[in-house]
Amino acid sequence: MLSTGALRAHLLAARLAGPVATSREESLRSYRLFAARDPRVLIGIDPEWSWNERDLIGLMADKCGVSGDPRHTSGHDVIDPERTLVALDAFAERLAAVAQRKGAVLLGTGHPHRLLGFYAAIADALSAAGCTVLTPAHGRCVDITTRFGLRTYNLDYARGVALVREPDAKSSGCETGAHSHSPLPVRTVLAAAAESGGPLPELVVGDHGWVCGAGQLGFEAIGLADTDDPALFVGEAEGAVSVVVPLDDAVRSDYYLPLTRYVLNRACLSQ
Repeated sequence: MLSTGALRAHLLAARLAGPVATSREESLRSYRLFAARDPRVLIGIDPEWSWNERDLIGLMADKCGVSGDPRHTSGHDVIDPERTLVALDAFAERLAAVAQRKGAVLLGTGHPHRLLGFYAAIADALSAAGCTVLTPAHGRCVDITTRFGLRTYNLDYARGVALVREPDAKSSGCETGAHSHSPLPVRTVLAAAAESGGPLPELVVGDHGWVCGAGQLGFEAIGLADTDDPALFVGEAEGAVSVVVPLDDAVRSDYYLPLTRYVLNRACLSQ
């Protein structure tokens, strides 16, 4: 396993933390939209508190390490690698806890091209530890509003990880899928699990709407988020989300491998 120091160095070298590709302009736009309660940025969270843009800048400075100065309006955002490391340890603790009790888990991603491998390795490890990796609502259609209008997607699972695909996309477990922030897929999955009388997840692992949508419904949820995804950090601040790991969620997929090994080792789930 990488030492903490070596992982910190990797986070910075891969630009998972430190100066990241996400721009300050992108993040501030997200904070403004969140403050206006735009559902495209709420992604499933219904905030209990009133959040204005300055509040969100302060929250993201605390949770991620971005600049807390509202006058800082351009350039690359910055994630403090120490905050990433602390959150990865907390993330691993939640995995260890559900593995110890052999609980049912659900994993889902809106970033299948980047993060599928990270979640799939966790799914494999939890399954090997005796957890049930849930796959309800396979093949169901979900209508999601996008900037191009209402689009229909198909729910699918690749290596135990839920994702959505374009209707004409090939399936059979291949590692392609659509980028999505919507909470509708996880709501569909959880409703299907309840309707079937099957087990409900004791832990949901993922990103975007998978975490926010599950957390808002009262399920324990943990995940990864970038500096322009304030909803997950608001969910964590308000208690709807258990753990959020701040990092760039759109770098090369192989750059997440050291994080996978670190988390699984910390959770005593290395195979």
